[in-house]
Amino acid sequence: MDQRHILVFGAEGVTGREVVRQAIARGHQVRASDRSFNAPERLPEGVEAVPADILHGDLRPLMSGVDAVISCLGVGNDPKTLLDPPPLYLEGTTRMVEAMKAEGVRRIVVISAAFLVVKDRGPLLFRTAVIPSLTRVLDQMRGMEAVLRVSGLDWTAVRPGWLLDGEPTGDAWIGTDPFPEGLIRARTGDVATLLLDCADQGAWVGQAPFIARDEPDAMESNSRVALEMLA
Repeated sequence: MDQRHILVFGAEGVTGREVVRQAIARGHQVRASDRSFNAPERLPEGVEAVPADILHGDLRPLMSGVDAVISCLGVGNDPKTLLDPPPLYLEGTTRMVEAMKAEGVRRIVVISAAFLVVKDRGPLLFRTAVIPSLTRVLDQMRGMEAVLRVSGLDWTAVRPGWLLDGEPTGDAWIGTDPFPEGLIRARTGDVATLLLDCADQGAWVGQAPFIARDEPDAMESNSRVALEMLA
């Protein structure tokens, strides 16, 4: 595999950290960006950490020499944020696209969500409480995907199920149709692997693949939903 220079936005989030870790393990050059780095010492050796405000800063310098951009941007799940989420997905991605075009970077891979389409899966509490609370975030993601589709760039929007922090397994279900009945969760490690496969192997260009994995019942229960909502 050829070494690539990859820019990762949202690099200090759970999935972003895993993308950075796996990218370094693959031998890539990594530029990691977040609004601020609370624990830069947690980044692997050799990572270039560049703080940047995705909504207001000049993003063009971050694109210099980059082969691909991976966006792991996300918002908090507290009620106040979900009621009025910052425009990271729509405005942030629009600004990324503009900076990429200015610097001649063509490949962008972003995290979207399966729940733009899939609304009838998972335990009752997930369907009646979690998905409705995400309405404004999902609207932004829908707009983000629309921006990518008309951008003229080589884009991919990865649509994971309900995220579960976990190591990559190598056996996740991935496809362009919504995942099979009975699947709902997606491990951050598997999502990170797919994001990187898209960035460094050119997989799923111009598509929005879903990813999910069969997990133990305890990880898909109403009690688990309640626990994660209170976290």
